[in-house]
Amino acid sequence: MDQQKKMIEGLRKSLQISVILNVVAVIALFFVVALRDTIGFPSWNPSSWWPEIAGPNPYEPAPRSEPDSNTLALARQLSVWIAPDINSIPESDSSELIKYGHALISKTAAYLGPKGQVMQITNGLNCQNCHLDAGTRPWGNNYGAVASTYPKFRERSGAIETIPKRVNDCLERSLNGQVLPEDNQELKAMVAYIEWLGKDVPKKEVPNGSGIYSVPFLSRAASPAKGKAVYDQKCASCHGNDGLGVAATDGTYTYPPLWGPESYNSGAGLFRLSRFAGYVKYNMPFGVTYQNPQLSDEECWDVAAYVNSQPRPSKDLSGDWPNLLGKPVDHPFGPYEDGFSEAQHKFGPFEPVRDKIKELKQAKAK
Repeated sequence: MDQQKKMIEGLRKSLQISVILNVVAVIALFFVVALRDTIGFPSWNPSSWWPEIAGPNPYEPAPRSEPDSNTLALARQLSVWIAPDINSIPESDSSELIKYGHALISKTAAYLGPKGQVMQITNGLNCQNCHLDAGTRPWGNNYGAVASTYPKFRERSGAIETIPKRVNDCLERSLNGQVLPEDNQELKAMVAYIEWLGKDVPKKEVPNGSGIYSVPFLSRAASPAKGKAVYDQKCASCHGNDGLGVAATDGTYTYPPLWGPESYNSGAGLFRLSRFAGYVKYNMPFGVTYQNPQLSDEECWDVAAYVNSQPRPSKDLSGDWPNLLGKPVDHPFGPYEDGFSEAQHKFGPFEPVRDKIKELKQAKAK
């Protein structure tokens, strides 16, 4: 009987001690939480106990707002077309031709310009003045989708076009020069380089970051007057107050002319405001990229209107756009079937033109 009483007494004391310890633990936990909230101790995070791994972290709270600009920029960077490294060209029968094509695109004027080593057929601009970084920069009018989409039908000529035809178009329009015969070594080299750049792009695919960014239309006409203010502030330091660029002694340009007798002619793609505005948005002023644009959409449209209002060489375009409804909304030369003026086709607003063309095409299709 005495032994049973001793056992019960022992259990009672153990229970009391347990209760006291639990109370102390609760009080201690209360003070720890209060102290953490007061002086900012880090919260408990099990994910910090092991190396970071790819994929969602189950301990992270769900996002409650839109991603910030840095996150969006990184996402764009990871998803755009990245050109192969020129140094990765494998040694083969065509490797020298590809390398020569790269040199021609990079330093066109040194080979084909007014003082060209091979021939003198262009205005002194380089292909990469328009196709930045030898046609490799994301949204820099690059060649990412050329090999995958050519040959293709183009409304401008009303015919199926090949890559050699497209290169010759640039020589004749953007470089205000002469076309090359298809068996010409320089033309073959440029085509080989362009095809090599797009070798990893599946046929018919247009990867993100290809070509030129499409700037949303303005609800008003683009303003050359407003564009001059943008040009004077952001562009003149490189291209000159007169827009004639900075010429080098070897017949090339340190900074290309944007108008005047040695610039692109009225048949070039950049003479359309949408193309020029998109080119500027992610590439100008000097040093800008698609990750850190500097000019607003309005500024891009307005500076495009100013630059393309300045004098430049003209080209006979009578053979272009045989289907009038195939003309882009910003093609600045008539005739048209949509009833809008040349001025509105050049400066906008473009949405009414776009909508009318769409309506007329649907009516013809019935």
